[in-house]
Amino acid sequence: MKKSAILPYFFVVMLSTSCAQNSDKGINLPTSIDFTAHLVIPDLLNPWGMVFLPNGGILVSEKSGKLLYYKDGKSTQIANIPDIYVRGQGGFLDIELHPNYSENGWIYFSFSSSEGGGKGGNTAILRAKLSGDRLVENQLLYKASPNTTKGQHFGSRLEFDNEGLLYFSVGDRGNRDANPQNVKRDGGKIYRIHDDGSIPADNPFVDKTGAKTAIYSYGHRNPQGLTFHPTTGKLWEHEHGPRGGDEINLIEKGKNYGWPVITYGINYSGTKITDETARPGMEQPVYQWTPSIGPSGMTFVSSDKYPKWQGNLLVGSLAFQYLERLVLENDKVTYREKLMDGLGRVRNVRQAPDGFIYVAIEGKGIYKLEPK
Repeated sequence: MKKSAILPYFFVVMLSTSCAQNSDKGINLPTSIDFTAHLVIPDLLNPWGMVFLPNGGILVSEKSGKLLYYKDGKSTQIANIPDIYVRGQGGFLDIELHPNYSENGWIYFSFSSSEGGGKGGNTAILRAKLSGDRLVENQLLYKASPNTTKGQHFGSRLEFDNEGLLYFSVGDRGNRDANPQNVKRDGGKIYRIHDDGSIPADNPFVDKTGAKTAIYSYGHRNPQGLTFHPTTGKLWEHEHGPRGGDEINLIEKGKNYGWPVITYGINYSGTKITDETARPGMEQPVYQWTPSIGPSGMTFVSSDKYPKWQGNLLVGSLAFQYLERLVLENDKVTYREKLMDGLGRVRNVRQAPDGFIYVAIEGKGIYKLEPK
């Protein structure tokens, strides 16, 4: 693949007739944007997280346990990163800047860690500052427990709201029967903490005896997408289903999103997980993908560089190797478009402060989408 190539795109469009159904009715979409995808950071194996620094540099986490800094065509490996427990889907995961990064310098990381008792690892949240080519002032803010040698479902995305509260996801760690529905256990949850790791007083389970007080919502499987809508301020999430039933959810405080009691997916063997797709007291997805696309990374487009995409949601597909654009009306998915088809497993997508969309693809690197 050349470093600069015009990538063809075509429509794979579905109309969502309800939050619980996907149908294959073709729709004539408005003309999409013709763009060129430039490979701006090459030779990355699994670029899980990326953030854009005010000085024009980009920080990228490699799942294998590296933190890389790119600026002006030069790459630097950052030292003094936390100990990373690399197993299966676990490793060095997401990165996020503090909303006031220019003033305080805090950078937040999610990663799989073997801290604590027991064999294996679980998802951890750490903050640190960048000084030259090293992290300094490393502070562990949260460590999910218990550790397990299972290699699946660590989550984990990071996102700040407008009040400076940090949200993060932890997958069910392959223990669907014990973790997602039990607020006294980590796993299968979205969490909310202050920027220093302390617990907000209005978190939904702070008064429940024995509960993990950082929990914000529960009943999740493996959330690898988390983003706030730039206008409404609503928190959007997507998560991997089993075989079928990948979900997009609107996350609300204290709500139960059903896994594994309700799901649109089945076991990988083809057997049923449950006969239920709905139950009172459990939230329905805004949208569900069957077959599973393997969603990873998620961002809303607000930049005027993509006027026909404004308000749209971009999601990476690991399973089918494309970038998906979803058109929303009244918090419902009405159209889907396939972009960058076949280029590779899309691990992450973000809109940078310069207004451009950057897409991280496994085995290739990071691409910048430039409208023609």
